[in-house]
Amino acid sequence: MSSRPGTNLTRAEAQRRAALFSDISYSVALDLTGGDATFGCEAVVRFHCSEPGTSSFIDFLAASLDRVELNGKALDQEGFDGGRIDLPALALENELRVVGRCSYEHTGSGLHRFADPVDGAVYLHTQFEPFDAHRVYPCFDQPDLKGTFDLAVEAPAGWVAVSNTAALARPGDGRAGRWVFAPTAVMSPYITALVAGPYNQVEDRHQEIDLRLYCRQSLARYLDADEVFEITKQGLSFYEKAFGYPYAFGKYDQLFVPEFSAGAMENAGCVTFHESFIFRSKVTEAARERRAEVILHEMAHMWFGDLVTMRWWDDLWLNESFATFMSVLSQVEATRFTNAWTTFANSFKSSARRQDQLPSTHPIAADIPDVESVHLNFDAITYEKGASVLRQLVAWVGQDSFLSALSGYFRSHEYGNADLSEFLEALEKGSGRDLDSWSKEWLETAGLNTLRPVLDLDVNGGQYRAVTVSQEAPEQWPTLRSHRLAVALFDLSADGLVRRRRAELDVVGASTDVKELAGDPAADLVLVNDGDLAYAKIRLDDRSLQTVTDNLHQLDDPLARALVWGAAFDMVRDGEMPARRYLTLLASNIHGETDIGVVQSLIGEAAAAIDTYGDPANVAAAYGTWAARCRSGVDGATPGGDFQLAWARAFIGAARSPADFTIVRGLLDGDVPYEGLEVDTDLRWFIVTALAASGNADAALIDAEVERDPTDMGRRHAATARSARPTAAAKGEAWSLVLEDTTQPLATLRAVMGGFQRADQAELVRPFAARYFEMLESVWSDRDIDTALALARGLYPRVVIADDVVAMTSDALARESLPGPVHRILLEGKDQMERALRARKVDAAG
Repeated sequence: MSSRPGTNLTRAEAQRRAALFSDISYSVALDLTGGDATFGCEAVVRFHCSEPGTSSFIDFLAASLDRVELNGKALDQEGFDGGRIDLPALALENELRVVGRCSYEHTGSGLHRFADPVDGAVYLHTQFEPFDAHRVYPCFDQPDLKGTFDLAVEAPAGWVAVSNTAALARPGDGRAGRWVFAPTAVMSPYITALVAGPYNQVEDRHQEIDLRLYCRQSLARYLDADEVFEITKQGLSFYEKAFGYPYAFGKYDQLFVPEFSAGAMENAGCVTFHESFIFRSKVTEAARERRAEVILHEMAHMWFGDLVTMRWWDDLWLNESFATFMSVLSQVEATRFTNAWTTFANSFKSSARRQDQLPSTHPIAADIPDVESVHLNFDAITYEKGASVLRQLVAWVGQDSFLSALSGYFRSHEYGNADLSEFLEALEKGSGRDLDSWSKEWLETAGLNTLRPVLDLDVNGGQYRAVTVSQEAPEQWPTLRSHRLAVALFDLSADGLVRRRRAELDVVGASTDVKELAGDPAADLVLVNDGDLAYAKIRLDDRSLQTVTDNLHQLDDPLARALVWGAAFDMVRDGEMPARRYLTLLASNIHGETDIGVVQSLIGEAAAAIDTYGDPANVAAAYGTWAARCRSGVDGATPGGDFQLAWARAFIGAARSPADFTIVRGLLDGDVPYEGLEVDTDLRWFIVTALAASGNADAALIDAEVERDPTDMGRRHAATARSARPTAAAKGEAWSLVLEDTTQPLATLRAVMGGFQRADQAELVRPFAARYFEMLESVWSDRDIDTALALARGLYPRVVIADDVVAMTSDALARESLPGPVHRILLEGKDQMERALRARKVDAAG
């Protein structure tokens, strides 16, 4: 158990309570008018106990407890340890009354309080997943103890309050008073919600569903409500038809809240989003596609997660993988983002592959012994790998059968809980397929397979005697899986790089013959997994690699190009191709990309190839070449278009020479104009941070920019820029702020850490490496779990890629006192550093 009261719950404890309690209802009254440190809570919890006379506990993380009564009898407060209230000698039917005060949070968990520096207005929002509802009211804080909730809120004048249900009563406009919300349907505590403050509100309606958008007043002018409502309506129509089950939670509110700790949260009927999805400056279509995906992801949870909920966090993937898969499917079939499967291949699957190669990889259906462990399982295995595997399953059983099975699943388990076996039972019934072996292969084992084309040519090299797909697995995760995929042959011609032949088959075991391709003329490009149905790493043979290096821009299929890009970068990460060769491939072919999301992803991979996987002796030359390529990209882009913005940001990030920085500073000052390129708020901060990191911006420039943008976002940008300055003093100030100033919100700490570690400042970060390993245990014991995890991850000296850091990490991993979640962070950091060292040797030799 954790040393912090009320911050952990074991699976065994949850199972015991689930066996005891049922028929739970909550009546909660919160008073938000009594100061900026704490708020009042009065709650009545009624529940049935199957074993009268037994004792248990309820979760409540409170600053103070004024009164506790169980079945009319006052309880001794010695039974309250700061995070739990003991419940002795329970009756068959029970009523618990609790009065206390809870703390406002600044980490994004519980009830988060934020004061807008622009106008002083105070905004609140809750975030309860996985185990933070009891920071606001006493509850059995686990997903399989569902209940109904009645909420009342005393709020200051001028505030609005929003919860899972519609308000039955509210004070007069602009007045202080009591908000009373309708009772909820049966739901889990972690998807209950409250958002309160002087939020701006926009209304619309879809069929019988009231729709509302909320954001703080200082951001209202940036809210593009029409587009958000359009995606919302398209999603609701698609899901209701696809699932054969109507939306279940009445109204549908979406709220953009300040300093949110995640991307978004699927509270039933009250979805919260990070404010980065309100665009203060120009963004590319890729950013809008990403926002649409998140909107549709959270909406899918209304059925899968909220209506039907996992029993325990072992099946977190049932929520997240499903929502991720459905969000992309709905984008393709119901919105303008019809190319979303390319984004899925380029971004989602690549994230999954990277996570799946770490020593901390785990089965999609994970083993979660307690809620502390689940914090680290909100990862690319749970989201992206699970979604990739679901896509393969849908291809196997058929989309119509899959969706039909889900309709039956929702009706069988509505307002209840289910686990993996019940989900698979519904799919088997709907599809007629036996999924037991599929589950064991894909959901219950970890690791990633590699698929290679093995080409047996005749003596003249002009014809295939045999084409084989070989399958490999890492030693520690040796499962060889069954893959449904296609192998395609492409030829160079006057029309470009054209697909000549495609064979679809099941790849099983270590070697599978592609019998259809035997006797075919040798192709210029052999692409395994054409169409991207399988989840695996794929390799390019030597001839194919040379073909794409010279001619990838001539391949007119964007999904096939995305697969090639992914295969090439995986080969760099695995030390099978020098980073400098990948950069040649990139520079020679990126102009052929028509998908802005792919271009932005490739720009990021170029930086990784140079800084992380490339020979350090080649960095200066590589950045010189890459910066020139980026500048030519700006010059050649359509004025005012997405590609111009993407290439401008790439050039600013790649600038290393005095001549480059003269141009960058000129962009800030308006002396180097590009037609159509608006140097707006976010681009200005990007420039200021780049100048600060290179030593070309003093404190006065950063301060002047804060005066232009005095918002909380502006202040966080300034914190990043200050910590990015290339001086020992700046790094020391950043280190002290993050570790010693406990008054800073977590959002600010993340901003500071974002500037503290830069690849071109490894020697400045090096002195802090030993200090990092010394402070780990104290950070874990002294900070809340979200902050402790953020510090452990954000301060790991990842840019100091060196054998001595690997050795220090190994020494720390040997400590018995190291908490499990921190152990995992270090294990991942060490593995990534060792991978980078291997790739650098390959690049130096190549």
